[in-house]
Amino acid sequence: MSIRPLTDRYAVSPQITPQDLPALRAAGYTTIIDNRPDGEIPPPLHSAEMRRAAEAAGFVFVENPVIGGAITLENVARQRAAIDAADGPVLAYCASGNRSSIVWALANAGRMPTDELIALPARHGYRLEDFRRDIDRLAAETS
Repeated sequence: MSIRPLTDRYAVSPQITPQDLPALRAAGYTTIIDNRPDGEIPPPLHSAEMRRAAEAAGFVFVENPVIGGAITLENVARQRAAIDAADGPVLAYCASGNRSSIVWALANAGRMPTDELIALPARHGYRLEDFRRDIDRLAAETS
């Protein structure tokens, strides 16, 4: 498991498994957001299975499947709502952490400077520069 913190309250990761949950709990995470569509993964890692394991371990589990190249405003709103509702650090996962960082940046448009929303994921190799216009547009709509 490779946790990549973007802030002290939000981190991204490639796909996790039920076996990772004790370590995530020990690290202080309280909410897990699944940004991976079930069609990409084997059945034991589908959202329903991960939800059962995560909730049994005491996590809040949010299913928000993000399709690469087709992030929706619903994805953005659901990510924002999950982050806002969390009572502790959030871990969001997908295949590599990239989609989870993109949807985080879009969800935080207008809350943080665009340059920061792009720079924080870049520390972990996620390139969000192509989303600058989308972030700025969402920021203008929320102000």
